[in-house]
Amino acid sequence: MAATIAGLTVPDSAIAREATQLLRDTASDLLFQHSMRVYLWGALLAERKGLSFDPELLYAGAMFHDLGLTDGFHGSSLRFEVDGANAARDFLRSHGIVETDVQKVWSAIAFHTTPGIPEFLHPEASLLHVAAGMDVAGRSYEQFTDEERDAVVAAYPRDEHFNAQIIDTFYEGLKRRPATTFGTFNDDFVAAKDPGFRRVDMCSVILHSPWAHYKPA
Repeated sequence: MAATIAGLTVPDSAIAREATQLLRDTASDLLFQHSMRVYLWGALLAERKGLSFDPELLYAGAMFHDLGLTDGFHGSSLRFEVDGANAARDFLRSHGIVETDVQKVWSAIAFHTTPGIPEFLHPEASLLHVAAGMDVAGRSYEQFTDEERDAVVAAYPRDEHFNAQIIDTFYEGLKRRPATTFGTFNDDFVAAKDPGFRRVDMCSVILHSPWAHYKPA
């Protein structure tokens, strides 16, 4: 039976249930609770702004958006967002979802940590981006009522240790592939936990590239 939280009905289709179970089987409870809250923040925001979206696609995006941080992807050389997007794509294709919808979920997940782009894509991408930022960093916090925040957190708890634990989770998922954080804010997680980490400086890359020694014939 579908749950109703803060006036929203959580998707309960076969695909939604399988996506939920997949996340339950592979992710920590912290990531599961976070992902459920992300769906709810996104759906609540859509309701407030009058945005039309596909609840099942947004739900799939929420379930898979941080899957790339889990143990099974620690050896990957891809950005964790791409790992999650690829896993969601394969999952949805295996369920016969049309390719246009598959690509919506793929891009929503792949761009969810990239400010300045998702809001110009489809609603599922913009909602996932804002919802993830709301749950992790409190972005758009003021756009939700006290009652909504209380209802969501009562259903899927976010305790006082979440902030430190989500930083640890990101670090564990990224410390073996720090190069994939270049050009994103994800390098902050590695820098915060690894004193030996050195960020790539794009200006230095440009100034010391092979073109620095090029002389026209």
